[in-house]
Amino acid sequence: MTEELSKTAIRIRRIYESASRSDGIRVLIDRLWPRGLKKQDVHIDQWLRELAPSTGLRKWFGHRPERWNEFRRRYALELGQQVMKLRELRSLARRRRITLLFSAHDGEHNNAVALRDVLIRGRCLTAEAHEGRHGSPRKSSS
Repeated sequence: MTEELSKTAIRIRRIYESASRSDGIRVLIDRLWPRGLKKQDVHIDQWLRELAPSTGLRKWFGHRPERWNEFRRRYALELGQQVMKLRELRSLARRRRITLLFSAHDGEHNNAVALRDVLIRGRCLTAEAHEGRHGSPRKSSS
């Protein structure tokens, strides 16, 4: 039986906020380095670019709340290509608290929130899970 993860095991914090001892392991999950910050001035333990949304998905989303549900679905589908990295991060969160760091302004609609949900659920989406009855990928409106 696997130990369940909770929102308390995985915190979310904007990278521009000061680090705290209670953060545990700080993991940046943005593909690009945050604007205006010097690497030597920011405390991060890991930078997992490969778990960030693709450039195309990030640009499509544009942090538009009306696209949030579709962004989460598409991002979970992308994360299906990073199963080993997700397992490693989930395993780490079972042993220690982790804080997922993001740079977006919106604290409710960002990749850290979506990634935390995937980690807590314990599974990501696969292309097969989203194929239609005729075997073609499910289409969604932009």
